[in-house]
Amino acid sequence: MAVTTASSLQMATGRPCLSPSNRIVKAGAGILGANSRCLSWTKLTSTSHISSLQSFQRSFTSSSVKFNKFVPKAMSGSSENQPVSGLPIDLKGKRAFIAGVADDNGYGWAIAKSLAAAGAEILVGTWVPALNIFETSLRRGKFDESRVLPDGSLMEITKVYPLDAVYDSLEDVPEDVKTNKRYAGSSNWTVKEVAESVKQDFGTIDILVHSLANGPEVSKPLLETSRHGYLAALSASSYSYVSLLKHFIPIMNPGGSSISLTYIASERIIPGYGGGMSSAKAALESDTRVLAFEAGRKHKIRVNTISAGPLRSRAAKAIGFIDMMIDYSLANAPLQKELSAEEVGNTAAFLASPLASAITGAVIYVDNGLNAMGVGVDSPIFTDLNIPGEKH
Repeated sequence: MAVTTASSLQMATGRPCLSPSNRIVKAGAGILGANSRCLSWTKLTSTSHISSLQSFQRSFTSSSVKFNKFVPKAMSGSSENQPVSGLPIDLKGKRAFIAGVADDNGYGWAIAKSLAAAGAEILVGTWVPALNIFETSLRRGKFDESRVLPDGSLMEITKVYPLDAVYDSLEDVPEDVKTNKRYAGSSNWTVKEVAESVKQDFGTIDILVHSLANGPEVSKPLLETSRHGYLAALSASSYSYVSLLKHFIPIMNPGGSSISLTYIASERIIPGYGGGMSSAKAALESDTRVLAFEAGRKHKIRVNTISAGPLRSRAAKAIGFIDMMIDYSLANAPLQKELSAEEVGNTAAFLASPLASAITGAVIYVDNGLNAMGVGVDSPIFTDLNIPGEKH
């Protein structure tokens, strides 16, 4: 089974993660300590009622129109020389672990960047097959432009850990995975081992982010999905979050925040998003509510999930129809603009901050309002209603 890093279409394929021994990777101003390798995932995001994939594909082609994006920046509250008035998001002194960063254009990266901009220290988990490319790109400065924070500094990643959230402990790992050459030289990459490593290295964390999904049969309709494929999707896409929180919560400071990423296929029919992934996202949202109660009562930890709209990420492009999903959103969402990863990152920074201290057990939609729509207003049926909108 495989776990991949995700950004806009939540689906992934992935496997265990291991990494080389202690290495320090310097990427511009950011220092990356790597004795790890880790997880990857793709993210399948959402649209609202689409009657069939065929008609959906006929109705839309990729738009060539480019949109200017204005996104408010997440920034820490003040600097020594320049106090900031207003109501800033301030995460100075907080430490975050983000499971699922393998490139610089997905939701995991955007969340890490917004948390860093608000002052948090960043630890990440990256799937082993992607880790070498990820570290090399950091070291060679390929991500430097993407690492620039609102104050002009570069985002620093303190340490990268190997992680495969499909496996809770080493005893759960099949022999063929243990001996797989992709993990040669790596160790301590199961969820339990990573949590123990973080505790040993840093003691505690304040923020836990799950940006991971895996659906080996995501392209299959549900009626054609095997039991193995269905259960694999649930294991990697929903139980992985339960496992992460279970093992990390003992080292989370009271008042901390845990965030996952979901998709509107949990509650709406999205043709082409199969293999049990819609069920996995529904389970993730249900688990969010139960975990919010349990983690809140026992540990004073808040648990929320972000339902993000379509993003033109590298991972989503591999699914094949992300451009059509973005076109559909542009035509039908209340806000006719293309969603940016930064908007999801900023929402995560807010949810992780004291400003959201009373918010837990919630599904927060960041999709330009597409989730609110009951019909596709671009349908010819509504032509005579003169619905206001921009032509794209």
